[in-house]
Amino acid sequence: MSSRHLARSVALQILYEWDFKNRDPEKLVEIIERNVQEFGVAAGLEDDQFIRTLVSRVLENLIKLDELITQYAPDWPLDQITIVDRNILRLGLYELLFGNHDEVPPKVAINEAIELAKSFGGESSGKFVNGVLGAVYREITQKQE
Repeated sequence: MSSRHLARSVALQILYEWDFKNRDPEKLVEIIERNVQEFGVAAGLEDDQFIRTLVSRVLENLIKLDELITQYAPDWPLDQITIVDRNILRLGLYELLFGNHDEVPPKVAINEAIELAKSFGGESSGKFVNGVLGAVYREITQKQE
C-alpha cells in the first residue's frame, strides 16, 4: 500500500470518527492524534503531514463539500448517506476540486476515493462514489472546454 493511500485511509478514519461523534470540535485533536499514531505511525507511515492536511482542508471546506454532495446525489439526503460514504465523498471532492493537481491529478483522486469505498464501504459504495465524483469531474471538464 502506498504511503499516500495509507494516509487517505487514516484521514478517512479520522473524519468518520469525528462525524460519528457528533462533530465535536473539542475531540478533533484527540481523534487526529490517536488515529495518526495507531494507524499511521504504527503502520510505518513516516510523514503524517498529508493526513493532517487532508483532514484540515476537508473540514475547512465542509459546507461547500456537503453542498456539492447534495447537488450531485439528489436522491440521497446527506444524513441518509452512510457516514463512511459521506466522508469518502468529502475526501474525494476535496482532492478533485481543491487539491494540488500536480501532486494528485483529478483521475487519481477519483480512483483513490473509489478504492477507499471498496475497502471501507458497502457493496455498492464504489459505484456510488464513482457516480458522484464522475459527474462532478465531467461538469468541471466541460466548463474548461
